[in-house]
Amino acid sequence: MRTFHLAGGCFWCLDAVYRVLDGVEDVISGYTGGSLPNPSYEQVCAGTTGHAEAVKVVFDPEIIPADVILDMFFTLHDPRQLNRQGADIGTQYRSAMFYADDEERALFESAIARADATWGGGIVTELSPLGYWYDAEEYHQDFFAKNPGQGYCLAVALPKVNKIRQSYAPYLRSR
Repeated sequence: MRTFHLAGGCFWCLDAVYRVLDGVEDVISGYTGGSLPNPSYEQVCAGTTGHAEAVKVVFDPEIIPADVILDMFFTLHDPRQLNRQGADIGTQYRSAMFYADDEERALFESAIARADATWGGGIVTELSPLGYWYDAEEYHQDFFAKNPGQGYCLAVALPKVNKIRQSYAPYLRSR
């Protein structure tokens, strides 16, 4: 198993998408990249902790390759937007990849280079060592599945899930 820590806007969207993939064992929404120990959602949303909303994606690279997980990350959000994704504004919504070791850093650097070519330049994705990880509150875990009729889920998360279902069909979990 491998684990990646990725931030690309609201964690509800990343969580929703990675959960539909075969080979993904777990997705945990949480906070990383900041200085405040054990931050709450409200503290992170205030934009003063330095943390990003992120997901911890645990997957089997024998079933779904690491490059697919990473290329999908750059399909799910606009990595050219600094400290925001759409209407979600603040450093907590930044595009970031948090690496655990040199091998992971190299994988992330290669993914950023591929994304830069795909997006035509201007990638602002932060590449940082993984510090402390804090799981988000329980109500954030698998939020999309628990709240399919919620406005944000319908307007923002669902289109991303549908995009991945179309673009990455071979990697979808069997129903």
